[in-house]
Amino acid sequence: MVRKKERKRVFLENGSMLLEKLIAYCNGRPIPIRPIPIRSFSIEELERVTNNFDPCCVFYEEWLYKWYKGSFEGQIISVKKYNENLEGLEFVFIDTAISAKMSSHKNVLKLIGCCLETQIPTLVFESAVNGTLADRIYDTSYGKARPQCQPMVWQSRLNIARDIAHAIAYVHTAFSRPIIHSDIKTGNIFLDQHDVAKLSGFPLSVSVPEGETHVEAEVYGTVGFLCPIYLSTGRVTEKADVYSFGMLLLELLTGQQQNDLAQTAADKDENFIDYMRNCTTNEFVDPTILAAQGGACVERQLQAVLQLALTCIVFDQEKRPTMVEVAKELRQIKGLSYDFLFKKIYNL
Repeated sequence: MVRKKERKRVFLENGSMLLEKLIAYCNGRPIPIRPIPIRSFSIEELERVTNNFDPCCVFYEEWLYKWYKGSFEGQIISVKKYNENLEGLEFVFIDTAISAKMSSHKNVLKLIGCCLETQIPTLVFESAVNGTLADRIYDTSYGKARPQCQPMVWQSRLNIARDIAHAIAYVHTAFSRPIIHSDIKTGNIFLDQHDVAKLSGFPLSVSVPEGETHVEAEVYGTVGFLCPIYLSTGRVTEKADVYSFGMLLLELLTGQQQNDLAQTAADKDENFIDYMRNCTTNEFVDPTILAAQGGACVERQLQAVLQLALTCIVFDQEKRPTMVEVAKELRQIKGLSYDFLFKKIYNL
């Protein structure tokens, strides 16, 4: 009886905090209509789904949370469980509110529901059966071996870049108060059974007040993907996401993690951007790409994406493109002709 009362108390407290965030991030407007309503899960249901949160069910983890794979009512789902030593529930409620708001976008991992009965709520998302992008483009992360998966071909990587750029552009422009994701990286991009990319991971996101271009925020994010200006000043704009996306493009191209790329440039005593710009295709491109696909058109696509990535990470954020411009250029690189790519590479 005592446990039941405690769970009800926690449920009501978490529910009120979540409602507050939903109202704040939706500007008092309804969440967009979705095909599946957000469901309230009990802790017993999630324990059954994950076999009592068995470590064998974990398919991705970071310092802040673990992702579990499970099945509920015949549907494969992904369960996001935050670590018990998490300081502050703000991250969880921001993640929930923005995920709910963004779930209508085809390239955002859809929030199915949540469990509010525990001190730290647990989130339930649609299936990500092919894991994260990190699983597919490099072998290790955070010092741990990744599952061995079939190498990802270039056109799949280009599709992912285009689709994620579109999702981020949507986050930036679809609402009266733009949202800055603040943690764009391979570990926050999930893949469905068809390798369609799904953006996730909104706990560090911030909302820009109407009429403003930036917000002062405590610095959070992933080392190597953080915009240098945001890192040094705490002032974050949409161009911080552009910087992170540029680093993501470089990882898609090279199959290497950002810190490894930076170390290689440092070993050669070169500025990182200059080092990447001066590399030949054979020097910077993931060998698995070249082994699977070649030809002049693919090489020009690779060079065009490299140029775009380097433009995204220039120090002067005023010189970085917007995510709308990035998404448009990736569509052109993906779909336009040899002549377009030739002119793009040589600035004709």
